Amino acid sequence: MVEKMDDAATTLRLLQNDVRRGILERLVREPHYPMQLADLLEVSQPAINKHLKELERGGLVTKEKVPSDKGGPPKRIYSVTQAVSVRIDLGPDLFRIEQRDLPKGGPMRLTSTLPDGARIVAEAVSGRKKIAVGEGLGHLRHLSEQLDALDRQRDALIALHQQVQNRISAAVDADFEAYEERVMVHRLLESPNERLDALALGQHLGLGRQEIAAMVDEVGARLERQLAERAGHVLAVKPDSDLRWWLGSVKRR
Repeated sequence: MVEKMDDAATTLRLLQNDVRRGILERLVREPHYPMQLADLLEVSQPAINKHLKELERGGLVTKEKVPSDKGGPPKRIYSVTQAVSVRIDLGPDLFRIEQRDLPKGGPMRLTSTLPDGARIVAEAVSGRKKIAVGEGLGHLRHLSEQLDALDRQRDALIALHQQVQNRISAAVDADFEAYEERVMVHRLLESPNERLDALALGQHLGLGRQEIAAMVDEVGARLERQLAERAGHVLAVKPDSDLRWWLGSVKRR
């Protein structure tokens, strides 16, 4: 599941702080008390409490009260509960930030989407609550190799995506003189499988409804002409047809 840009922005803001990263690094291993974190990170407990509240507000950690070993009032202990992946792709003609929730469930529930090389690990650990360290190291090495291979494939796909985008950008600069039109086309290119929110774009550009509607028609007609010229034939549709935006911004079916 892909989360909204706002979620990724919140996570990036939280992770930019060294102390909060140090807190998370320890909480992913096991739950900790604020006093433990203060001692480990050599930071005052009030500062630790402040950072923990920020992380909790951002949904990255959660707290629970546990009985005190010495019979006093319950203590707060913190742990990481949310499993997410934040990805940043940046380069010429490339800017993408997204946060993805990692799938939930046991190992066997993941087998339908795991690559073949990783399914043997899922099958080996399924139904077991504990794995010996030696065996676990072997599984982790194998999964790390699988991840490295997938990352190399993803890097190549992103590089290819960037090169295609670069060539499109050159055409956009040549074919659309108005800045507002170029912004619209780039919005389409950034989310090619989603319908353009023309009203939101109009607000962003400071254009009224009539102005943005006229620009939508002009850009849509120009894209249609380009597709027709490329295909070598003319497209004829009804004026109220969705074909124009199906061609420009919706995934082919």
